[in-house]
Amino acid sequence: MTHKIYARRIPYTDALKRLSTSLAMHPKNPHQGHYDFAALIAQTPALAGYVRQTPRGDRSIDFADPMAVRVLNQALLRTHYGLRHWDLPEGYLCPPVPGRADYLYGMAELIAQDAGTGSSQISAWDVGVGANCIYPLVGWAAFGWQFVGSDIDAAALAYAQKNVDANGLADKISLRLQPNRGQLFAGILQANERFTLSVCNPPFHASAKDALQARKQKWAGLGIGAGSASALNFGGFDHELWCTGGEASFVKRMIRESAECASQIRWFSSLIARAEHLPDLYKHLKKAGAIAVHTVKMAQGSKQSRFVAWRFFS
Repeated sequence: MTHKIYARRIPYTDALKRLSTSLAMHPKNPHQGHYDFAALIAQTPALAGYVRQTPRGDRSIDFADPMAVRVLNQALLRTHYGLRHWDLPEGYLCPPVPGRADYLYGMAELIAQDAGTGSSQISAWDVGVGANCIYPLVGWAAFGWQFVGSDIDAAALAYAQKNVDANGLADKISLRLQPNRGQLFAGILQANERFTLSVCNPPFHASAKDALQARKQKWAGLGIGAGSASALNFGGFDHELWCTGGEASFVKRMIRESAECASQIRWFSSLIARAEHLPDLYKHLKKAGAIAVHTVKMAQGSKQSRFVAWRFFS
């Protein structure tokens, strides 16, 4: 369900209600059902070398192989979004394109129901854009949103810039280094700037130990030996996977900062991997003065997730 805090609220439409209760992908998300490997290979022939037949007779790739996942992403981005180039250096977090797109489609519907947004150019901020730059690239290709992406990793930003430049989007997507690891918007959000929304995929784990244990469990599930090259390179660098206190602490920090720049971003939002974190986050949002909060559930296969969006002004 959608959790709303108090007082002035946007209209609660049937479309938004559907988004908040369904465990399927957004109906406009192009990544429904099984991958159309024939169409994907037609756009990205290199993918053919990674496609295998499953014991059930379906076609798939080995998701334990980072290169196979990377080439699948290239094919998805080219086929569905017209992005002619996308690549990622070894070791960086390789995002699932369908799930990331679902977050953006959910935000797009929320914005469409918000009468205060208006019809002007929509601009978005990606907190922790990463080397993959997936939200800005898909956000521009699918919705025409202009983006600023920020990160604490200069090397990641340099690679993200290559993806932006290779698709001719330097005038639509700009990237900024956050030099202070303890800040998210502060220091790089300029006083005269206004954005329609922000998105974020926060670090999930609370410590390096927790991240390593989760990796080992993932490797075991995928049949990868912990000492293999794939295991060492699969799943992202430490700063992408963990921070002190995990996602709950990270999002609480975002809530505090969002209250300080409340007039500059209409809708703040973040993915939330663990539903048990929600009650405490709602308390922090109410304390910060948010007047509307929406929690939108998402699912890809058996994996369930959600994002929380909030604002401070009607």
